[in-house]
Amino acid sequence: MDLARTEVEPREPREPREFREFRKPRVPRAPRTGNAARLGLMAVPVAFFGLFFAYPVAAITARGLRADGVWRFGRIWDVLAQPDIRHVLWFTTWQALASTALTLLIALPGAYVFARFDFRGKQLLRAVVTVPFVLPTVVVGTAFLALLGRGGLLDELWGVRLDTTVWAILLAHVFFNYAVVVRTVGGLWSQLDPRQEEAARMLGASRFAAWRTVTLPALGPAVAAAALMVFLFTFTSFGVVQILGGPTFSTLEVEIYRQTSEIFDLSTAAVLTIIQFAAVGAVLAVHAWTVRRRETALRLVDAATTARPPRGAGQWTLLAAVLATIAVLLVLPPAVLVQRSLDTPGPGIGLGYYEALTSDEGGLFLVPPIDAVGNSLRYALAATALALLIGALAAAALARRDAGRLVRGFDALLMLPLGVSAVTVGFGFLVALDEPPLDLRSSWILVPLAQALVGVPFVVRTMLPVLRAVDGRLREAAAVLGASPWRVWREVDLPMVRRALLIAAGFAFAVSLGEFGATVFIARPDNPTLPVAVARLLGRAGELNYGQAMALSTILMAVCAVALLVLEHLRTGLRTGLRADPRTGLRPDRTGEF
Repeated sequence: MDLARTEVEPREPREPREFREFRKPRVPRAPRTGNAARLGLMAVPVAFFGLFFAYPVAAITARGLRADGVWRFGRIWDVLAQPDIRHVLWFTTWQALASTALTLLIALPGAYVFARFDFRGKQLLRAVVTVPFVLPTVVVGTAFLALLGRGGLLDELWGVRLDTTVWAILLAHVFFNYAVVVRTVGGLWSQLDPRQEEAARMLGASRFAAWRTVTLPALGPAVAAAALMVFLFTFTSFGVVQILGGPTFSTLEVEIYRQTSEIFDLSTAAVLTIIQFAAVGAVLAVHAWTVRRRETALRLVDAATTARPPRGAGQWTLLAAVLATIAVLLVLPPAVLVQRSLDTPGPGIGLGYYEALTSDEGGLFLVPPIDAVGNSLRYALAATALALLIGALAAAALARRDAGRLVRGFDALLMLPLGVSAVTVGFGFLVALDEPPLDLRSSWILVPLAQALVGVPFVVRTMLPVLRAVDGRLREAAAVLGASPWRVWREVDLPMVRRALLIAAGFAFAVSLGEFGATVFIARPDNPTLPVAVARLLGRAGELNYGQAMALSTILMAVCAVALLVLEHLRTGLRTGLRADPRTGLRPDRTGEF
């Protein structure tokens, strides 16, 4: 998933003056209604985010910092003065930095292999690498619990347990974010012209010196963008830390959940929300700066021309090492999860835990746990429809390249739901949406609304590059011929972005299916979602509860994996179906980005 990427647009060479007078006449421009149309398209997304994101977050923050009509901002310093809160802040930052460094260290060789090597099964392996990123954090935590926890594979083989240790958290974060580095860095690496590095070597530079002086500067912004995205995801980590960290480790997100649901200290939770919001805003600002740095002229070639079969012992050894890393780090945890879900009290395997999902004898839910599958699918479909509507309108508004600061600021705001505490959003829904005309606490739509907030950024990031690749002169010609903006969109844009729309729908569906932080507050006991059901089962002792959690996690993982494989097929078709840029010979990649 290429959330952190942006299209790299080579600068068009300046036309010689003596040829300008012979230039073909351009299609007459349509009336200057672009700004009005853009503002109209932005109206619905702005209203949606204002009502269901900004308002709940502001309401829960005000509830914590305002008492008797007086704002108590001094509470911020009181909270920061607490040693346990400072420890949470330190651990949140430290583990995010450590996770980012470890992910880069492990994933950069994989990015090189996928960029420069051509080998059998490469496309399938690329899909396998991407599957962990779309898995719900609850599934990732459960998989590593089955591998590293009590009774896990390491415990059975060597008597080693890593659950409730920081290493379990770090390894789970690497598992989750490996694809971010491979997709972001490897995507650009595959399009860098290798002849530049070869020229440096012909001038006497060693292989490392040529890579350091030629390739690394070109990759620098992409590496920085990937690192910032990994840091953002790990800084706001919730499900992984809650399952693997136990009572010993707590990030800001976990502490906000504990303060709101267990201690009921809304003032402390509000302060932590403000701190996390400020940190996420700073990370997004730095990320936007790195994106602008990437929008420079690079000598790029078609990615299909740079990959070669491995040659020599060194390249084959590197390929083998990357394959071994993927097998151990990315394939083994889900495999152990499936194996644990098929365990039986006696020797052999069976479907006992799956059969137990159809009964509500445990009393943990008001319905059988298997009903969570249908609930999750219904919620995810509704959330996908909402995310497509809001995200498509936002992407259409942002597609013009002459967007001003206001529009660019709106683009950054769309990313905030990925970094702002989902726990705060979920609890804010309960606090803010409890009075007419927005008394939604008893309505089923509350869960899809929260899930759509997370899905919209994925829709925008998937559709925006493709919309920008559409030749604007086609829109202008249609407008000159009298077509309305809606008809221009239907007749010009939609046929070209239909496949990207399907990809965006798949991403929105996958992330909605696995949303946990907000849903854990607003999902009712008689309508639990799969991630909520898994977390509740893991929170209770007993072999049956543990086995049912493994079975539900396996079901959720299978649904997400199937969705991802369908997406990969669509992405491949999207790339082959898009025409090359006549100026550069480049085609958009699988998300439409150059």
